[in-house]
Amino acid sequence: MLSATDNRAAVSNWRYQTPAVMSPQQFAAWTEMLEQRTGVVLPEARRSFLLTSLAVRMRELGVEDYDTYFAYIQSGVKGQIEWETLVDRLTVHETRFFRDQQALDLICNHFLQPMVKRAEPIKLHCWSVGCATGEEPYSLAMAVDECLGQSAIPYRIGITAIDISQHALSLARRGEYRPERLRGVTSETLERYFEPTESGRYRVKAAIRERIGFTRMNILDIPKAPIGMMDIVLCQNVLIYFRRDKRAAILDTFVQHLNPGGLLILGAGEVLGWSHPQMQALDANGLLVYRRKSEGAAA
Repeated sequence: MLSATDNRAAVSNWRYQTPAVMSPQQFAAWTEMLEQRTGVVLPEARRSFLLTSLAVRMRELGVEDYDTYFAYIQSGVKGQIEWETLVDRLTVHETRFFRDQQALDLICNHFLQPMVKRAEPIKLHCWSVGCATGEEPYSLAMAVDECLGQSAIPYRIGITAIDISQHALSLARRGEYRPERLRGVTSETLERYFEPTESGRYRVKAAIRERIGFTRMNILDIPKAPIGMMDIVLCQNVLIYFRRDKRAAILDTFVQHLNPGGLLILGAGEVLGWSHPQMQALDANGLLVYRRKSEGAAA
């Protein structure tokens, strides 16, 4: 391994180099470890993505070959720390504000408005799975505030946002975004929920930020995690990276954390053929949405 001084020098002189050839056996070992530890399946079609990601990180560390780096990741505490860095490179964090406005409209019109009509204080617990750098849970909090703020009904909302990437979560907690990351945000929303910073970025206002708890969690560890009951589970564009049997197991776990009448909202096309005796698929104009049946409802 390089010393800290040599490592900084290597990074400062960094230039792109074609990744070394990876044998089928090496590719199988790397993808098996990734799936075993995260559940994410990396097909042969994404071999170049894996090679490039590994090559960049190995060059930063001064490691010459895949096998040496593989062995290092498997070695004790240092290997675990390095794995946390690498997994951030190998998992997808592409997202944007109000990415699925149709889903947010459904939450407001078909879930929240009936609550408003009851004219009782509202307590809402939501779960954003695979929250990346925070745009999804912040969008959800803003949409709920916009919807319920138009009524005189007092309400409280808490959002648990999870992701496997510590780096992505640190950015999410900060809640600061460059102007180009705010495409799709209306001027009214920008003024109401963001404040400009001295660096030229925009920061989500504290009234929204403090409603969200960002937590590092591997989706495979959800069954043993101390998670309470939720009214809304939002898991979009996450399950596509898992095998079908893993998807079904994850969805079954979500059901266990969903209150009767609660919504499970998935990305379109992520799940085919899944059903659960306690869940009812909703006709939601192309959205993949399930509602948990009320206690005592017929299966």
